[in-house]
Order: sequence, then C-alpha cells, then structure tokens
Amino acid sequence: MKLLKRILPRSLFGRSLIIIITPLILLQGMVTLIFYERHWDSVSRRLALGLAGELAAIVQIREDAPSSEIERQLLADVERHMYLDINFVPDAELPDEAPHATSRMLDRVLTSALGERLHYPYQVDTRSYERLVEIKIQLEDGVLEVLASRKRLTSSTTYIFVMWMVGTSILLIGLAVIFLRNQMKPISRLAKAAEAFGKGRPSAHLKPEGASEIRQAAIAFLDMQERIKRQIQQRTEMLAGVSHDLRTPLTRMRLQLAMMAPDGETESLGNDLTEMEKMIDEYLAFARGDSLETIREVKLSELLRDVVEDATRKGNHVELEADAEVQMQVRPNAFKRCLTNLVENALRHGEAVKISARLSGKVIEIAVEDDGPGIAEENREAVFKPFFRLDESRNPATGGAGLGLSIARDVARAHGGDVTLSESAMGGLRALLRLPV
Repeated sequence: MKLLKRILPRSLFGRSLIIIITPLILLQGMVTLIFYERHWDSVSRRLALGLAGELAAIVQIREDAPSSEIERQLLADVERHMYLDINFVPDAELPDEAPHATSRMLDRVLTSALGERLHYPYQVDTRSYERLVEIKIQLEDGVLEVLASRKRLTSSTTYIFVMWMVGTSILLIGLAVIFLRNQMKPISRLAKAAEAFGKGRPSAHLKPEGASEIRQAAIAFLDMQERIKRQIQQRTEMLAGVSHDLRTPLTRMRLQLAMMAPDGETESLGNDLTEMEKMIDEYLAFARGDSLETIREVKLSELLRDVVEDATRKGNHVELEADAEVQMQVRPNAFKRCLTNLVENALRHGEAVKISARLSGKVIEIAVEDDGPGIAEENREAVFKPFFRLDESRNPATGGAGLGLSIARDVARAHGGDVTLSESAMGGLRALLRLPV
C-alpha cells in the first residue's frame, strides 16, 4: 500500500486522470482480447482453411490428370485464377529441418489448416519472403512448391479496428485532459488566494467559477475573508476609542500631580502613571498588530541592518550574518517591530547578541541568539502569552509589560510564519523566525 501511494500522483488532476484512463484501458484490453480470441482466430482460420483447400485441390488435380499436358494446362489455369505461384520439383525431398517462422500466429493457423486438408508431408516458410508464404508439399514423385500472398491469410479489419480504437482513445484522453485542466483552474486559484490571505498578503480578485461545489467553496472563502477583515477593522476602531478614553483621565491625573508639591508619594504615583501609559501603548500595539499597513516588497538585508543600527545607537553590540539577498513581501513597520522585539528581548537578558539569516528552500530563517540565562523548556510556549513574565529569570524592574514576544509571534503568524524558542549555541536563548518567501 505504501509503494502504491508513492507511485500514484499526489495532485487532484493526476488522480482524476487515472480514474478516467484506467477503466478505458481495461475496457480496451478486454475488447481486444475478445476480438483476437473470436474474430482474429476465426477469420484467420477460415482464410487458412481456404488456402489449404486450394492446395489440396491442386494436389488432387495432379493425381487425377490423365496426362502431363493436361496437368500443366490445369495448373496454369489454377495459377491464373487463384493467384498462386506453383512450381513442381521432380524427385526432390523436403529438407530435414523446417525454416523458423516469423509470425507464430500465422504459422500456427496455417499449419493447423494444412494438417486438416492435406495427407502429405509439408513445410511452411513464413521467413524467406516478406510478402509471401511458401508451402512445400512432399509428393510421391517430387516436391510441390506453392507461393501465396500473405494478404490471403490476414484480415485488414484487424488493423483498422486497432487503429480506430487507439485513435479514439487518444482523442478521448485529450478531451479529458482539457476538461480536467479547466476544472482544476478554479481550485488552484482558490488555493493561491487562501495561501496569500494566510500570509497576510492581498490576494488577487477571486471569482467563483467552475463546478457548483467549487463555486460554493469560493463563495464561503470570500465570505470568511470579509468577516475576518471586518472583525479586524472593528477591533482596531474599538481599541482606538479605548485608547482615547483611557488617555484622557491619565492626562488629567498627570496634570494634577504636576500641580502638587513634589514628594515621595507624588513621585511614586507619577511612576505608576508612566507604567500604565506604557502598558496601554504596548497592549494597543499588540492588539492592533499593524493590520492596516500596506504590504510592500523589501530587501531583507537592508531591514536587518536597520534593526542592528537602531540597537547600536543605544550602545549595544549586535553581530549580523545575513548572506541571503531575499526580496520579501511584508508589512515593513510590523515586520521591523517583530525583529526589534526579538533583539531587545535578547539584549535585555544577554550581553552578546547574534542575528543570522539564511534561505532554506522557500523559507527564510532568521535566528536571534544571546548568551543570557535562557528560558526553561517547559516555559518556552508560555512566554508568548500576553502579559506573561518569568519572575525567576526575567527582572520585572527592567522588563516590559510581557508583550514583546507576543507581538513578535503575532506579526510572524500574520505573515504566514511563526516564532519558536530553543537553546542557543551561545548558551542563552535562540529565537527562530521562519517566514515563507
């Protein structure tokens, strides 16, 4: 079964074509077998029996002729009317070894027919002549040699039947291929549109067409796409309203603190307000995900250099290894935010940070590694949850709101990729960002 799965095509077009061709081949095989068993054997046998009967008549004429002159006259008439070449070799004998047959079926049928009609030794030669068959008959006074056309032993309807059968089969298969290709095109367009939408890229205009089931699937996809876009837009508008409503009382509180006499309590309240504003900004960035940004084609190496330069200006040292010159269709600001979050997370907990990018097939892999304390394996998925912080290994005083990795994964998945964490060769954490090109 596994071998059969490896042999069979994986595409729907290939499998559909096999479903059409296989019964057609089986039907033709059965028809051909029945035709050859009944028609070919029957017609060939009757033709061979007719020639064998003529040969038996020639032998009888020689035996019943009253004189040699009459015998020659009769044989001349036979040659003229039966289209045979007759030659008699006196005092000759058949060779000990019969010639090999070139056509087993023809030789078998003719030999069987001669055995029924003749009572003398004979040999059949289907090899010495291209278009003729030679029959040698051993008589008492010599050998009778007869040359007959091969056409007298074969029926042309056999070849015509096979040619028509093969020709119509090729025509039907060609029509089936054209029909199936036209039916597969809407499925391929639907798959490409779904893939582009999953990668966060604008898909080309998809028109429901093809069979009713394919149209139904395309309509369902378009409805789902519109619902998702509408949901994202509603969430963004709602969050914009929430941001405005929250910032207004925070601004009033900050003004009131500024009017109060500075002391330890007001300073503490000011720090709380700053932390609240920072959490609101990060939460809005996470929830919005830059979904309204336009997708553009950018060069990966330039984007990585911008991230490294931003980190360097803050006094950090980041090593970059980007050999892959790849053009990618991404939301530049969102994708840069994803990379920046990964780099800042590495710089927050390690001293040495390394960024490497390589192309693996149709996937670009960007790794951000550090030499920090790392994250235990059981917590590597939990850190992607919004506002989740590891108190043991992450200092809450210097850490953010716990949204950096959440935003990075959210942006990566919006582009059809993902972010995973593992142990780094540098001893710390390794964040691997994989995106389809």
